[in-house]
Amino acid sequence: MDRNLELALVTGASKGIGREIALALAGVGHKVIAVSRTPVAPSENMISICGDVSDVDFVDSLQTQVVKEHGDVQILVNAAGIFGPIALIKDTDPKQWVETIMIDALAPYFTSRVFLPAMLQAKWGRIINLSSAAALHPPGKFNSAYATAKVALNQFTRHLAAEISGSGVTANVIHPGDVRSAMWADIGVKADALGEAGADWKSWVDWVEKTGGDDPRKAGELILKLISNESAAINGRFCWIDTPLQEPIPSWDDPSDERPWL
Repeated sequence: MDRNLELALVTGASKGIGREIALALAGVGHKVIAVSRTPVAPSENMISICGDVSDVDFVDSLQTQVVKEHGDVQILVNAAGIFGPIALIKDTDPKQWVETIMIDALAPYFTSRVFLPAMLQAKWGRIINLSSAAALHPPGKFNSAYATAKVALNQFTRHLAAEISGSGVTANVIHPGDVRSAMWADIGVKADALGEAGADWKSWVDWVEKTGGDDPRKAGELILKLISNESAAINGRFCWIDTPLQEPIPSWDDPSDERPWL
């Protein structure tokens, strides 16, 4: 089967890393459904659909619309994400905290749930979720919503990978790098608002500014690698872009089953 003919769907595709991933897929011949809250600028091989992927009803209707108008999705990239509140847990706005979990962790579940069956039927598919090194760092102050969401996303992806092992479909997470994105700018504003308490976050923002950050196109290159035949055996892994500014952090070892009741 010619993989260049596969239909891809990318969430969070209107800007930043999601946009670069959508462009990378379209650039090598994939037809891309670019999903975002705001319209995506038109380009060759790309179709824009507006909606909120943290709304399960929208995702259900999205699947129906895409299948009816374009066919089955075989490549799913969940790139939609927000950083959420930078505050102590006791000071956070519960609505903002929950919104972060909904967009960063639950939306990938919603989309995977509806688009996976067609992949399993075709015995080929790729699900790639954008995680973060924040999920691997020791817990600290102020980013409980984002880090919790990404840890949950990692574990969800590992469960999904275990369920589909050997099916021809794979599921992985990636760290797309430290990018000068809209999220980076948002963190800078929130860190400034914290004053002295936000010094650690401000130092990260300044580091990304000083270095120029990771090239967002590297995330697109990693996606293309993960959908290629050479990556067919990669499943349930935390994957890093090539030569990231931040040295790769160990994620998890190969699973071993040592439950005493078995």
